Amino acid sequence: MPHVDYIVVGSGLAALSFAALMARAGRKVLVLEAHDSAGGYAHTFGAGGYRFNAQLHYVWNTAPDRSVGRVLQKLGIAEALPFVSLDSQGYDHMRIPGFALDVPMDRAELGRRLCALFPDFRSNLSGFLEELWATDEGLEALPERVSAFKVSHGLGYLAVLRNRDATLQAVFDRFALPLEAQALLALQWPDFLLPPAQLSFLAWDKLFGRYGRGASYPKLHFESVVQALVGVIVDAGGEVRLQRKVSRFLFDGARVSGVRSEAVDASGVGTGVFEDVFAGEVVCNMDPRQAAEQIGLERFPSGIRARLHYCYAPSSFVAYCGVKDLDLRAYGFGAWNVFHADGPDLNAIYEAMYERGDYTRISFAMSTPTLISDAPGSAPEGHQILELLTVANYDRFLQSHLDQPKAYREQKQRIFDAMIDVIDSQYVPGIRDHLTVHLTGSPTTSARYARAPAGNSYGSAMTPAQVSRNRLDHRTGIPGLWFCNASSGFAGFAGTFWTGARLYERLSGCVILA
Repeated sequence: MPHVDYIVVGSGLAALSFAALMARAGRKVLVLEAHDSAGGYAHTFGAGGYRFNAQLHYVWNTAPDRSVGRVLQKLGIAEALPFVSLDSQGYDHMRIPGFALDVPMDRAELGRRLCALFPDFRSNLSGFLEELWATDEGLEALPERVSAFKVSHGLGYLAVLRNRDATLQAVFDRFALPLEAQALLALQWPDFLLPPAQLSFLAWDKLFGRYGRGASYPKLHFESVVQALVGVIVDAGGEVRLQRKVSRFLFDGARVSGVRSEAVDASGVGTGVFEDVFAGEVVCNMDPRQAAEQIGLERFPSGIRARLHYCYAPSSFVAYCGVKDLDLRAYGFGAWNVFHADGPDLNAIYEAMYERGDYTRISFAMSTPTLISDAPGSAPEGHQILELLTVANYDRFLQSHLDQPKAYREQKQRIFDAMIDVIDSQYVPGIRDHLTVHLTGSPTTSARYARAPAGNSYGSAMTPAQVSRNRLDHRTGIPGLWFCNASSGFAGFAGTFWTGARLYERLSGCVILA
């Protein structure tokens, strides 16, 4: 007999969204998490009196009629989790040598700003933006169900089909945009950790379009979102059990009937204490390929096995900094993110950083969460947080971590210094004198704390082949087992909420996304 209705393996946002919805609906839910805190990449950790979120910086689809807003309302926690908007006149500040663009939420104003920067390319820019918005409208109108298909959205659907297999670079080239304009538009690349030549145009378009409809941040910071989801589960009689690593999926004939978990210590080392738990259904939030290999690939249908051969997304390098005796607002920071590149050729800069570990010409993102929300709890009184993010190669870090600990530390310091040198010379002179704490998270850090097999930040890489067709969904082909992960749905804050809600809809029959 099942002990619970649903066992959820992992506690990323997709898992917590699903588990909270099911618990709220009266089902008995057990979440098993190997880490000592819930949330996956959304988890928050403390250091030196600061509270840093591991990966998230801003989000979209939080309005009441959007996917995240709908889920929070369904859970009854929307009022307890207010969101604040980033600056509508420039939620992303793009900076390359000689050019600056503050990306507004107003589409017409974005066109005016771009044409003012590149007056000789007005026609090219107008054509590109028309394609961007047409594709965005098509993606927005794509129905969750075939019965909701509307012929009136035909031009948008055609734009989606036209760009289904295109990279962002291919669409730039189609409209012959100048390299500097390409860089300003694509400088959000750290949101995907892919350069224009590899990034799916549809993935970029969807994020760019959704942020234009509302870029926001949790007023009580991301920790409050995770805590609220866990609270719904627990209040409904469910459980989120930490430091329990699933070591085996249990079968009753051909059907998954439960899991075997092992208690682990704070460093993730097994204690030898095992427990078998049984359920009506098992929902897998861990990496689908890793789970399939643990179960045995031969158990999966050939179609699912083919889809499991995805490429992992690249990993990130993150610096978490505390700042005192300095107001970053006086240096161009505020309720927005700042994206920097040392030149307009993002593909070349990315290739140097990722493939060769060369950060002499760097591109990275800067986020200041304490300037977006002044809610207490993230930093000591009078202090501010500055978080920096760029790409890094997991294999390069893993090798040095295993064989050359000194080289590993030097590698981390070299990337950190490259970012701080740029900030010191171009944004905040003397920034080093004001850093009270700085921690760095490498690809191997991500692998350890977020259980990402290759330190990957977004499940599978968001290339055209892995975004538009042959993508995994919730179905595993094995009775009693479901995927619920960024690689079997979509990544990011809104994407993972959507993924968890869609599985809830499938298994409960209750429609909330519409």
